[in-house]
Amino acid sequence: MSAAPASSRPTSIGVLTSGGDAPGMNAAVRAVVRSAAYHGVVTYAVHEGLRGLVYGGDLIRPMEPAETGGILHKGGTVIGTARCKEFRTREGRRAAARNMVDRGIDALVAIGGDGSLTGCDIFRREWPELLAELVEAGELAPEKAARHPALRLVGLVGSIDNDMAGTDMTIGADTALHRIVEAMDALRSTASSHQRTFVVEVMGRHCGYLALMASIATAANWVLLPEQPPADDWDVQMCRDVKAGREIGRRQSIVIVAEGACDREGNPITAESIRNLLEAELGEDARITILGHVQRGGAPSAFDRYLATLLGDAAVEQLLNETPDAEPQLIGLRENRVVTSPLMECVQRTRAVSEHIQARDFDGAMKLRSGSFHQSYQILQTIQQAAPRRTAAVGRRFRIGVIHGGGPAPGMNAAVRAAVRLGLDRGYSVLAIRRGFRGLRRGDIHEMNWMDVSGWVSEGGAEIGTNRFVPGVEDLPAIAEQIAAHRIDALLMAGGWTGYEAAHMLHAHRDTFRELDIPIVCLPMTINNDVPGTELSIGSDTALNSIVSDVDKIRQSAVATRRVFIVEVMGRDSGYLTLLSGLAAGAERIYLPEEGITLDTLTADVHAMEENFRAGRRLGLIIRGEGADPVYTTGFITSLFEKEGGELFDARQAILGHIQEGGDPSPFDRIHATSLTAHCIEYLADQLQSGRRASAMIGFQSGRLQFTDLTTYPVLVDRNAQRPIEQRWMQRRQLARIMGS
Repeated sequence: MSAAPASSRPTSIGVLTSGGDAPGMNAAVRAVVRSAAYHGVVTYAVHEGLRGLVYGGDLIRPMEPAETGGILHKGGTVIGTARCKEFRTREGRRAAARNMVDRGIDALVAIGGDGSLTGCDIFRREWPELLAELVEAGELAPEKAARHPALRLVGLVGSIDNDMAGTDMTIGADTALHRIVEAMDALRSTASSHQRTFVVEVMGRHCGYLALMASIATAANWVLLPEQPPADDWDVQMCRDVKAGREIGRRQSIVIVAEGACDREGNPITAESIRNLLEAELGEDARITILGHVQRGGAPSAFDRYLATLLGDAAVEQLLNETPDAEPQLIGLRENRVVTSPLMECVQRTRAVSEHIQARDFDGAMKLRSGSFHQSYQILQTIQQAAPRRTAAVGRRFRIGVIHGGGPAPGMNAAVRAAVRLGLDRGYSVLAIRRGFRGLRRGDIHEMNWMDVSGWVSEGGAEIGTNRFVPGVEDLPAIAEQIAAHRIDALLMAGGWTGYEAAHMLHAHRDTFRELDIPIVCLPMTINNDVPGTELSIGSDTALNSIVSDVDKIRQSAVATRRVFIVEVMGRDSGYLTLLSGLAAGAERIYLPEEGITLDTLTADVHAMEENFRAGRRLGLIIRGEGADPVYTTGFITSLFEKEGGELFDARQAILGHIQEGGDPSPFDRIHATSLTAHCIEYLADQLQSGRRASAMIGFQSGRLQFTDLTTYPVLVDRNAQRPIEQRWMQRRQLARIMGS
């Protein structure tokens, strides 16, 4: 993208939300307003979507950063959305152009689905002609039209279906998945009580993302997707699988169907037809739950707030730096990186999926979905079986040990469940090493069966136990003896900092102890996100959602009393939770261990808070990492703000503590624990079958899933602080400053 000269940069930006509402839209609007203000640009909020463009008046009005202070945590869209038939006409778009030019707006951030974005692109392409028609009709002065020769446009996708090409995640999809998973967790308990089958219909007319990911996150027994219709005898297979589950002791069955599911002839498969089939063939009760629009509602998840903030800021940067005649771009997230793609190319690729489904080219539809979609579908086919396949492993029956190390992290049980089922399906034996490396030292090792992990995907904590014990050299003979006694051929270590330390200890002494010369793979599972070889650890998303939920409650109490809250979050020497929760919760100030705290910083922050409250603010929020500073503690900072606040505000502290490690794992953590474990099992299988014995750490790096040699562990960590040397998430620090200003 060529940078626009400063003289041609827009001085006013319009932002609108259109189409169906999606949780996180408010966070995107907030980010656009605050980022634009940081660059000295005025933002006009277009209320009621495209209708606001056509009718103008008070529906298009400036929006100041202060007006966005209380919208980050709200669902829906506070500036409204509406269908607009008039915008589909040339007369309607001409009125919209006049309303924009009258306010000096020639740059637009459109937040919506493919229909809304397509309408905005038509508007952009017609812009010069529309202005010429307005000039000819005497409705617009020529010199005014000359100052706005082109309409800059960027698009953000707000859609719970996650159905747009050009981005891995759309704004709202993660929250919708939260709603589905919460409902299904509740259904599972009542279904188990009555030994009943539930048929759950979720949204997704042309995209099975929600149905597929909800199935992985809730251990559903069957799923029906628009992109991948079942085989012709699917009704027989489904009834047989549900019956097989009953025979091995499963007390409940869940069938998930996307609203757009169909068979290979294109005939709809409805929840009602599935229920009738199950009741007729199995002779037992089945119940239907259609989740409907509840999937759109409620406060956005931590990820949707963060994603929307990230993309809203990037949208403003795009508009300010592109030339007026640049092709409109869609701003998205791909492999954990903000990316831009030609807007209409993304829309066309999105619509191509629906066209393939309507033409019954289902293989073509699946190919147009991301690689992770297809891989997730394959993983689900294995782990949702009632028993492992009868195909025995070729050659030796390898034995894989699964162990935790470090503090508990949500998602640990999901990882063990996936390891057991994927390992058994290969014909391997899977051994649970209980109570971490202490358990390994004393031989607390047990072979796992298929049904031993039933229901574990949704459970918090660590069923096989964990601790922060790191074996010393004196412990290695006993550990080597136990590995030999239980014939362990490979280890999967799912844990945090001390788990990595322990795994490296074994790896580093493989030349001394022959029994330790086995492949080991480390799976990052820690809420602190403080291990090397990855930008993201499983468990951190659940912790972030816990923090954001608690801060939302704190916010409600604080607004009523004109109060500053200083919230302390976990993380030890890593500020990941601090920074990301600050962005997702809307904190004015963030204190990180990586930066420390100085008296000058505190003094400036107190004065800034005083000015904000004098200007009418009723709430102040500061997020402090527990390792930010040994002297300027949370209590100290609270006392300082309380003293200096005088009659403007009072101050309270909230130390969230170990609640951040607890609770059921979020959908994100369940899904990624399952997916990454599948990669780990594949890695270990490759090592074992080839006779190699390399060890590695798995993780997302530079937006890609990679394995890093475990030998490099010591050079990747900061020995003076419990964190990796490279922390790419720190790149978001400036964004936090802009959003907090």
